[in-house]
Amino acid sequence: RSQLKQLQKHYGITSPISLAAPKEFDCMLTQKLIETLKPYGVFEEEEELQRRILILGKLNNLVKEWIREISESKNLPQSVIENVGGKIFTFGSYRLGVHTKGADIDALCVAPRHVERSDFFTSFYEKLKQQEEVRDLRAVEEAFVPVIKLCFDGIEIDILFARLALQTIPEDLDLRDDSLLKNLDIRCIRSLNGCRVTDEILHLVPNIDNFRLTLRAIKLWAKRHNIYSNILGFLGGVSWAMLVARTCQLYPNAIASTLVHKFFLVFSKWEWPNPVLLKQPEECNLNLPVWDPRVNPSDRYHLMPIITPAYPQQNSTYNVSVSTRMVMVEEFKQGLAITDEILLSKAEWSKLFEAPNFFQKYKHYIVLLASAPTEKQRLEWVGLVESKIRILVGNLEKNEFITLAHVNPQSFPAPKENPDK
Repeated sequence: RSQLKQLQKHYGITSPISLAAPKEFDCMLTQKLIETLKPYGVFEEEEELQRRILILGKLNNLVKEWIREISESKNLPQSVIENVGGKIFTFGSYRLGVHTKGADIDALCVAPRHVERSDFFTSFYEKLKQQEEVRDLRAVEEAFVPVIKLCFDGIEIDILFARLALQTIPEDLDLRDDSLLKNLDIRCIRSLNGCRVTDEILHLVPNIDNFRLTLRAIKLWAKRHNIYSNILGFLGGVSWAMLVARTCQLYPNAIASTLVHKFFLVFSKWEWPNPVLLKQPEECNLNLPVWDPRVNPSDRYHLMPIITPAYPQQNSTYNVSVSTRMVMVEEFKQGLAITDEILLSKAEWSKLFEAPNFFQKYKHYIVLLASAPTEKQRLEWVGLVESKIRILVGNLEKNEFITLAHVNPQSFPAPKENPDK
């Protein structure tokens, strides 16, 4: 009966590849995987988790208090003020439940229609400034997705802002509802996107715990193998999450040890540039630009499309180049070979997480040194330089004598012999 139900509601745009349930050996291997992951700090202690929940609760109360104050200053009726609401939503690795120790939290402040974006960057910013737990407060109002960054009681938090066309913000608001996007400012739509995508992913996997454990393993593997970086043309957290989610859809009853193996199987054999989709894209008549190679010629050049499941659908991997895809596909094949061995008891999980030596891999290297007179300037300068490295790689790829340009996402402190660099 349950098998039948499973077939009736399958997750994803195709039927599952296998409905096989885990065997005792798979459970044992999954236990071993957990033990192997622990020393890498991928699991957070319960008390650290409770601390984050407490901090988010405080922030949520600040948001509600701030929105009430604004509502009063704008002379709204008392009945509205009492139920005006306002809420902090989280997204990214924390919301997916796969954040590592000490990771930052991505948050979104949702406000009703009478609260302006300018209020968020003035009166809410001031309110945060007055909190004793808040350090390193800075606003980046001009960014593509405007943000307030801060450190609250030792936890780094980025807060985005979205103003909805609602008079009040109900507690049980579901941000996946497309009708919320009607008549919104593009910056609000962009700010909502992170939450909408994260929530969709969680609703599109058959078993959230199996998804989480598999994703933790894959993220650690990608970091150890130097292929975790959206900005440098590899994949960022959301893209890895979508690949793992697709694997879970194809093997809905499998547990983590099997899913990690199947992940490498599916994506070492994937015929790029066929897109990875978690659900059929729906048209929503809001006329926002969506990823569609039939309509947008530029989308036809994307090498490794992984499409976000929430409207407006985007390709989360437009930075991928010929070289970075080549490096990643090679790593998928290596991962498959290693997990094949693990499933045959010829190797341990630790082999999958061994960091290869980047500096023994190739014959020629380019060193890029970014220096600035002060620490504050250095941080900004390094950020700018990092965002342009893709362009260098693109130019190297155009050289007929270069088959591959592999950037190491790890950065290193400047060599000591010349301390003023």
